[in-house]
Amino acid sequence: MSQYFDIGDETLWNPSNGAARLFLRQVEVFEAELELPSGLGPMRNDECRIDPEVFGVFVHALLARHRRTGHPIVLALSESVVGVVVVLARRAGIDIDWERLEAFPDGPLADVQVCAAGASGPGEGGAWAAAVRARAAELSRGMAR
Repeated sequence: MSQYFDIGDETLWNPSNGAARLFLRQVEVFEAELELPSGLGPMRNDECRIDPEVFGVFVHALLARHRRTGHPIVLALSESVVGVVVVLARRAGIDIDWERLEAFPDGPLADVQVCAAGASGPGEGGAWAAAVRARAAELSRGMAR
């Protein structure tokens, strides 16, 4: 069995039930963290409808939070969800403003790791967006339509 993530008549992703269920549960965590709806779902009759306007807002908020985070554990816990979200956004035709995100989005740094060598903030400009896009490209190869 599989699930369908659709916008209109177009299927953006057709994962297994387990992958879809796990992804949607992880998205729920980020909806709570960001205090924003994702625009995904709910899953009904093996179909998850995506509201592109709501999803676009969620994508940018998720990426902005990810950009402001320098904590290695938070990054590790969120990188795959961020990657899948970027793939879905690309397939949905949502423009991601990588330049604005690279220029440090509005808001304070979040979840900065403090260690003996000092605070660890987000990666260097340019490297962050390249790493997110590379992870998304890697995941996209395994995301059947």
